[in-house]
Amino acid sequence: MRTTSGMQLALPPERDPAIAVAAQRRGPPPGQGAAHRSVRPAQGHAPRSSTIREWEILRESKLLATLARPVPQALEGPHEPQMSAEPAEGRAGLCARLAEIAYHHPHRIAFVDPAAKAEWTGRGAITWTYAAAAEIVARLANGLRGWRLPPGSRIGLCLDGGAEGLIAYLAVEAAGHVPCPLPIAWDEARLAAAVQSAGLSAVLTQARFGASLPAERLCRVALSYFGLRYVAAFGPAVPDGVISLDGMVLDERGGPFAPQTGGGLVSFAAGDPARPMHRPAASLLAAIAHCRARIRVGPGERILMLLPGGDLRSLVAGLGTALLAGASLEILPVFEAAAFAVALARPVPTHLVLPAQLEANLARIALPGTLRSVTLAHRAPAAFGPALLHPTAERVIVDLVDLDATAILVGARGADDVARTLADPSSAALPPIRMAMRIEPDGRLALRGEACAAHPLRRGMQAETTADGWTLTRFRTEVRDGLATAVALA
Repeated sequence: MRTTSGMQLALPPERDPAIAVAAQRRGPPPGQGAAHRSVRPAQGHAPRSSTIREWEILRESKLLATLARPVPQALEGPHEPQMSAEPAEGRAGLCARLAEIAYHHPHRIAFVDPAAKAEWTGRGAITWTYAAAAEIVARLANGLRGWRLPPGSRIGLCLDGGAEGLIAYLAVEAAGHVPCPLPIAWDEARLAAAVQSAGLSAVLTQARFGASLPAERLCRVALSYFGLRYVAAFGPAVPDGVISLDGMVLDERGGPFAPQTGGGLVSFAAGDPARPMHRPAASLLAAIAHCRARIRVGPGERILMLLPGGDLRSLVAGLGTALLAGASLEILPVFEAAAFAVALARPVPTHLVLPAQLEANLARIALPGTLRSVTLAHRAPAAFGPALLHPTAERVIVDLVDLDATAILVGARGADDVARTLADPSSAALPPIRMAMRIEPDGRLALRGEACAAHPLRRGMQAETTADGWTLTRFRTEVRDGLATAVALA
């Protein structure tokens, strides 16, 4: 394994002996033919409904099969474990999808760092293939398993959303623990509140982010909360008493791994550190499938994201959708207009994900022909102004609304438009098994379905439900001319 200055951890697959040997021995996976069917409708055929697309997305990615797959203690060689009809729902995770794509397409690009990354982290930019990412995930996961933590422990991720943050998330899953993204912009008080309310046993972070020092900040949090047993960071210049994740990568063994995840995800409702929400793995996958069915990302395409890390919206529309599609993910955690223009102009089919507040800015510039979709991310409570971006035959415009980390509602303008769904859920084309919505007599929105199966983590805080099992939200919609103009607090 070779490193560059500043402990940069790139593993070119063509030079990695383990990957090269695996590639020479690779044959068709057990029980599969050589060909893979596309989930996109054939040219000239009518598009399938969103419900059918979601089922196909999960089926084609084999994540439904993963839900029914027993996890062996170790894998021998590059082959996948055999499937079983016995359900083991707790075992599914995004790390399983990473391992699958690394097996079939080791040289495909997975993650792309922004060119100016060194300016705010001290670490050079890296373009990661799926094989290289899977190797580092395996090494980190092996290191995390060496910590004295019970399976299913909650581990915080206070990272900037770049490649290290994505890899750390997958490594926590692969080690059998529950990831809990934490916004890197949070101050010490909010981090302390989040660590205690979510019951975090460890936090992975980085030594520097611009002028701030997240690792030192979390060391002070650990001094005030004894339940936080481990603080580890990517370098350079990791503080004393903090475990070096770069060193862990160098010291541990990699190779094929059996995904051990079973805990899903912890996120924070409305970005409130006192309101942690737990989402089971199957619910997270259902939310991601609901999103990808509308964005329509294809294998080998690119997601360009301007959302910050530590956000459920960025996980669903970014990492989750990219892995489900077999696409690449490029995140710009620090927005700079010139860098964004260069990234957007790259000649590759691109799906842009950005805060909804930037719609007016985007509407004023010429968009490249390679831009296949634009996803505008909202967080309730939110207002929906006049639409400035409109769908075309080549480009889909999607609205994504985070409802207190309980549900991620996604709709394409001109099709299953979010504004129409929120105004009249009964006429919406929502897949009832994945997500259903209705308006209660008091005007509040109520949710039900697998993609909405999140619940408060703290003791004494329970989701309010109806007699027939619907989860009540604290939101109502404001409607004008058959369209929702806002999601407001009830």
